[in-house]
Amino acid sequence: MDEQPNGAIAQIMVVDDDPDTVTVLARYLQREGFATIEAMSGPQCLRLVDEYKVDVILLDLMMPEMDGFEVVRALKSNPATAEIPIIMITARDDIEARSEGMRVGVSDFLAKPVFRKQLANRIKAQLDTVATARSIDDALSRIEMGAETPNHQTADKK
Repeated sequence: MDEQPNGAIAQIMVVDDDPDTVTVLARYLQREGFATIEAMSGPQCLRLVDEYKVDVILLDLMMPEMDGFEVVRALKSNPATAEIPIIMITARDDIEARSEGMRVGVSDFLAKPVFRKQLANRIKAQLDTVATARSIDDALSRIEMGAETPNHQTADKK
């Protein structure tokens, strides 16, 4: 099982309009110890992300109704979901797609076909990045709280 620092199993949302792709990716992830949430469209992703704690989103770029870039924009504009890492998985692996993805807030890209170990390693890297950022935020908060304490003494400057 792939546990987070708090002991919880990481929940990964898989978003793709192809049910076979969703099933295959979800099985890959479950074999690697992740819990999965499946969505078949951008709008469904946006609904489910409000219902479940999602640690990483795997998102297809080319979907009807709402493409991957539109989903990323919606997620990043919502403070409750803005910090969720998004890995774009796409058959369209060109510089324009990558540039636009990075501009809107995609954390990483994988070209289809996706290999299980590569996918697991990319997800773990995103989870590690989030854990490190949280740890730094916590440390900064503790430092700031200490600086505001009246009994706190600072070293004399030369």
